[in-house]
Amino acid sequence: RSSDLANIEERYGKDLVNLTKKKPCGQTESNTLKRSLDVFKQQVENVGQCHLQLANVLRDEARKMEEFRERQKQQRKKTENAMDVSHKQKQTQYKKTMDAKRLYEQRCREKDDADQAVIRNANTVNQKQQEKLFTKLAQSKVAAEDADNAYQLNISVLDKIREDRKST
Repeated sequence: RSSDLANIEERYGKDLVNLTKKKPCGQTESNTLKRSLDVFKQQVENVGQCHLQLANVLRDEARKMEEFRERQKQQRKKTENAMDVSHKQKQTQYKKTMDAKRLYEQRCREKDDADQAVIRNANTVNQKQQEKLFTKLAQSKVAAEDADNAYQLNISVLDKIREDRKST
């Protein structure tokens, strides 16, 4: 992991910097050798500082990656929730459409039965019973038309939900 690598870099950088401060290097030497050891000591300290800076950069990058991962996780969760809602909405609407279809088919059968009753009993029943049959036929036609309209409306709503899901 990046944070582990950053810790290693930081520890190494601190060790190098501490090494240059704790260990007397070349204090008893003079002239060229002393200057060479001082330059060496400064370069070791510079390398240590570079490792400390690298540790900070690694931590910063690790933080950015973690933030990015968290944003992706949140976005995925949002998308999954939206898909779940859409799926449930589609399922609910499909059930309503199937219920409307069954009701429509039932109303059509009732209308057909009323129509057959009028035809069968056209000459065998009295005027009042005939009016009842015609009233029942008219009511069943209206009920069938209402059921057809409700069914068609449910179909169009279901189609709209499907189109919305395709575009998402």
